[in-house]
Amino acid sequence: MLLLLLYSPSTVNIFRMGAAVEIKKGSYKLGEMAATREAYGKALLEVGALDSDVVVLDADLSGSTQTKHFAKAFPDRFFNMGIAENNMMGVAAGLARAGKKPFASSFAMFAAGRAWEFVRNSIAHNHLVVRVCATHAGLTVGEDGASHQIIEDIALMRAIPEMQVLVPADAQEAYQMIYASLDFTKPTYIRLGRAKVPVLFDENYNFEVGKANILTKGNNVTVIACGVMVYRAVEAAKILKEKGISVEVINCASIKPLDVETISKSVAKTKKLITVEEHNVMAGMGDAIASALLENNISGFKFKRMGVQDKFGQSGQALEVLDHYGLAVSDIVLEAEKMNK
Repeated sequence: MLLLLLYSPSTVNIFRMGAAVEIKKGSYKLGEMAATREAYGKALLEVGALDSDVVVLDADLSGSTQTKHFAKAFPDRFFNMGIAENNMMGVAAGLARAGKKPFASSFAMFAAGRAWEFVRNSIAHNHLVVRVCATHAGLTVGEDGASHQIIEDIALMRAIPEMQVLVPADAQEAYQMIYASLDFTKPTYIRLGRAKVPVLFDENYNFEVGKANILTKGNNVTVIACGVMVYRAVEAAKILKEKGISVEVINCASIKPLDVETISKSVAKTKKLITVEEHNVMAGMGDAIASALLENNISGFKFKRMGVQDKFGQSGQALEVLDHYGLAVSDIVLEAEKMNK
């Protein structure tokens, strides 16, 4: 049994088998390379010490999803469901019904793809607060190839009624999402990555569901990105600034619910919009944003969806695969230049 003794902003002290164990609160340095799945594992360990109702389920991938740390610290609250993702979602629903705070993890292809019906019918339809934390999403699974590179999960999850869809840009944001999820009142899909990406935010950053963040202010074009593509959008903005093009970069970590107000104000100002996502352009973040803008009478703007152009992925090194599908920093620069001719 684990008993919480002391919590402060910097440490968590727990007592296990008669010995004090200190769990350091995660923080990341700007520019540090870290994967969002790693931050998930670190945050799970901490929230597990803070809240005895936290339980974690995994589909035999705890090493890859990073839930292994929670499993070691809290074996009585960790459930390895085996390669049975559908059953895992059903059990997670039951645990939520019993008052627990379940986190259900697997690769995104399996959590969002294979288990979609169970997420819909067992979890969302019953209004149960389960946190589906899916790792290895998108093209940056890399060498695992098209069978594992799910590029449809945002579309699948945002189509489920009441399901929140969150995509952290870096490890710090992912870490904060897990803490924030303890107070969620709706089922939530958190899309996590395998590849290490630069940290954009420090520990003073404050993640909020339904809030988009303006990372750089500009007047010539709005670039909205999510996940791994946020840092590439920021790098593109730096290059474009030297070329005399002022870019407003927005981190859209909360795809559902969407921060329509912040996005609308930006696009109404620049009259040009580029959306960038590691996902199929069909029914992804770009489509969600375009629909919301039109419904709010924002029109007359140039628009380009950058993402996977209705194709399957293929095997290769993670960042090289992004480049192959037209998601390099230079590709964002080129599209912004075209819009500003």
